[in-house]
Amino acid sequence: MKKVLTLGLAAVMAVTLLAGCGGNDKEAGASGGGSPSASAGQPSDAGGKKRLAIIFKNTGNPYGEKQMEGFKKAVEENGDEAILKAPDQPTAEAQIQMIEELISQKVDAIAIAANDPDALQPALQKAMNAGIKVISLDSAVNAQSRITHVNQADPERIGRTLIQGVSEMIGGEGEIAILSATSQATNQNTWIEWMKKELEDPKYANIKLVKVAYGDDLRDKSVSETEALLKSYPNLKAIIAPTTVGIAAAGKVLTDKGLKDKVKLTGLGLPSEMAEYIESGVCPWMYLWNPIDVGYLAGYTAEALVKGEITGAVGEKFTAGTLGEKEIVADGDGTQVMLGDPFKFDSGNIAEWKEVY
Repeated sequence: MKKVLTLGLAAVMAVTLLAGCGGNDKEAGASGGGSPSASAGQPSDAGGKKRLAIIFKNTGNPYGEKQMEGFKKAVEENGDEAILKAPDQPTAEAQIQMIEELISQKVDAIAIAANDPDALQPALQKAMNAGIKVISLDSAVNAQSRITHVNQADPERIGRTLIQGVSEMIGGEGEIAILSATSQATNQNTWIEWMKKELEDPKYANIKLVKVAYGDDLRDKSVSETEALLKSYPNLKAIIAPTTVGIAAAGKVLTDKGLKDKVKLTGLGLPSEMAEYIESGVCPWMYLWNPIDVGYLAGYTAEALVKGEITGAVGEKFTAGTLGEKEIVADGDGTQVMLGDPFKFDSGNIAEWKEVY
């Protein structure tokens, strides 16, 4: 079961976790020290280091910091330079500005965890027209906006697994709510659709989804949305939070209000942030993949595109460092590279993984 997560420990030991966030964006060079890794208007030297950039959704997100850490590690393993960026707020407008900056810097590749699947299209197409290899990861852009997508796990299995898990927690009956990230987040919306599909099975006839709330992957707003759910639905039996920020915020609220035996919690969370809630029983169990591995796979995918090893077509294969061989598969109108299955964290294994990431 640890196969998907094996990179985490090595990465944490080998790479210092990115430091705090500030300013209008976050940028760090592969040489470390937090200094800019590219000068505007300066293309990569022929035969020299390539410059590959990643744009996450927003700063202050531990999941995103781990993802960028993995990307940086992959790029450095290939002898190239990583540019790590994230806006203060999770908006498409802020990401568009960063894309434009990277185009002017003439980087070789951009990997983006999108705040909106469609709004980034003009900027990303401009990047591709300029010869930049564009991929999305974690939260996809539409197929016209990228060459391929790096997916953390099968969206259907994530959505169905979360409903199966919460059903077990509440004995197959009661009101449940979902605390998501932003209303435009591609990955969140896809998982939620699969949750609703799973709920159509007659065996869930006594479970009612009363609300999908959005905390925008902001801690304070996620806390407020959790409190609002508890106030609006006094008979609520469980909350599913398919976002690391949301599940941690909900865990704190349920703990502070002494509701661990009344309202169950599950979703997608970081072991380091959720250990106390799993150990206390507020969250009996949760799921996630390794965000370091997601970023690491994106780094190797971008490298393979820059080197011409792949073009993004179905059936192409490449070696992704310690993750081994990966294959490009179909993804609706486009293509994707799949990391693996979600992993279940519970009281039996959380102590082992909370020190990893």
